[in-house]
Amino acid sequence: MILFCFFCFCFTALLTVSSSLRILGSSLDYNCSEQRMVARREHAPIGPDWDPEHEEVGMDRHGLVPVMNVTWRIKADASIRTLNGSELNIVEENTNQSVCLQFSYSIKNLLNPNYSRWTFSLNEVVVEPGYTYMVSVFNLPQPEIGEYTIRKRITIPGCGDKRIQKVQLCLENGSLWEPNMSVLVNTKPKMLSIFVGFKATQYSERYQVSIQNSGFFYSMNVSKENRTSLNVTFQFGLWQLSQCEMFITIQPFFIRCKNECLSHKETIDYCTYYPLQTLILGTTLGLLVIGSCLACLLWRTFHKDPPNTSSSADKDQPEVFQLQQRKRVLIIYSLDHALYKNIILKLCAFLATKCGTEVVLDLLDSTRLGVLGSIQWLEWHKEQIENSSDKILILCSRGVQAKWRAMCGDKQVFLRQDACSFVGDMLTPSLSLLVPHFVRSTSFRKYIVAYFDDVCSEEDIPSPFNVTVRYKLMKQFEEVFFRILDTEKHEPGRMKQIEGLSEDKYHQCPSGRALRDAIQAFHAYQQEHPRWFEDELMESSELEVEENSDGIYGSAKTSTNLTTYCVHDS
Repeated sequence: MILFCFFCFCFTALLTVSSSLRILGSSLDYNCSEQRMVARREHAPIGPDWDPEHEEVGMDRHGLVPVMNVTWRIKADASIRTLNGSELNIVEENTNQSVCLQFSYSIKNLLNPNYSRWTFSLNEVVVEPGYTYMVSVFNLPQPEIGEYTIRKRITIPGCGDKRIQKVQLCLENGSLWEPNMSVLVNTKPKMLSIFVGFKATQYSERYQVSIQNSGFFYSMNVSKENRTSLNVTFQFGLWQLSQCEMFITIQPFFIRCKNECLSHKETIDYCTYYPLQTLILGTTLGLLVIGSCLACLLWRTFHKDPPNTSSSADKDQPEVFQLQQRKRVLIIYSLDHALYKNIILKLCAFLATKCGTEVVLDLLDSTRLGVLGSIQWLEWHKEQIENSSDKILILCSRGVQAKWRAMCGDKQVFLRQDACSFVGDMLTPSLSLLVPHFVRSTSFRKYIVAYFDDVCSEEDIPSPFNVTVRYKLMKQFEEVFFRILDTEKHEPGRMKQIEGLSEDKYHQCPSGRALRDAIQAFHAYQQEHPRWFEDELMESSELEVEENSDGIYGSAKTSTNLTTYCVHDS
């Protein structure tokens, strides 16, 4: 129950027009991230919590689409007097499409007029069956340091679930279709006639009825043509059938699932319709045919090589996806350590050789970088990616988090590898260019946020990137590569797979083996040197010595005044 007594309530929303994720009946298009309020930690309200009593998934009031309802409660403590509102983010995990809303209100009393906690909800968020969404809520203003965000993952059930099977979307996928199949068998000398009748449905104009016996398959197509019931008749010679059991299948073609719709199957035993003599004769003939087949198989077993069973095994595997075109990806990272630099280079080699991806990396483009300078080089590549379907891969590590905090006012960070590299610190200008565009973007499809979980952790991810999906490498590398290809891994009725990219197989090729060895080497070094990152930090005096000894590489570094864009939280 949403109570409006003693407070003012309003909301603004950021909606993505091209996505199915939207608020039903709303046409608002406002970037709520620009209106976020920040306060000192002692002046910020604590976080809300979820209301367990409200149903999360259902259908809208008109029964047209499946919807998700999000309900949260305000904690009844003294910090409620500093509360100015809440912000809600919903992200679809496969496509990264998102909805962001800000709620603004002022509450004077700890409890509502019914003497219970204040409860708020967002109803009728349009979702897709079978998809998973990450939902997060935090109160405003936010604390400058840390966060009070609550998150939960909500998976929408398929159209077979009773809560949503009557929505228009599921009806157009055949969620309520019951064919009520009837089968009549008519026997004639040496002939068999099978009549199949069934009930048609509103959203499928065409059906395929098939009948199958061992070594025999026959199908017929039938159109509805404004009829409510349909029927087909099959006629066979008994000599065509080797077994008594037959399988009858009705395949509909609904307007949503098209060729991927679920079929209805039944089994009949036609031998029960024949007299005993015919049954004995048919059984004898069947045994003779089976015996001949067994003899043939035994002969082939002893006289030829074993048959190749790989094709039958492949049928049980996900569909192997074939690469259509070469994609490009810009990699943003921090030079935390020489061993981590080796991981980055090995990853680029793996992307190029195994995945056929064009990699843009500052270390591999030294000539153009030396001519243009860091800012111009980054701006040029950013513009190229914005005008194409290419992606930006942000690899988070301890250096990335430390440099982001330095941009937000913490102690400046100077890494030993930045001082040794001819390109210098490329991460800080990269974040200055990308973060403003990222937080104002209505879709995060251009950006992929990941980290190597063997040598980094989720705590190394800067706060602006917490609103999007974060991938673990190499555990989720296949999902990352599908993002680079800008295609879906999961589609209705099938799942795609790229051979050799899973966590247990990527290292079977030479470039993948080199990448795995590089990750293991840095992991072993971290175990032996727990303070490795602190050892990589340089003091100002050391930095001056490094700058004076740059030599011929000194001209490649570019001194740039950066305007930082600081966002304390997601």
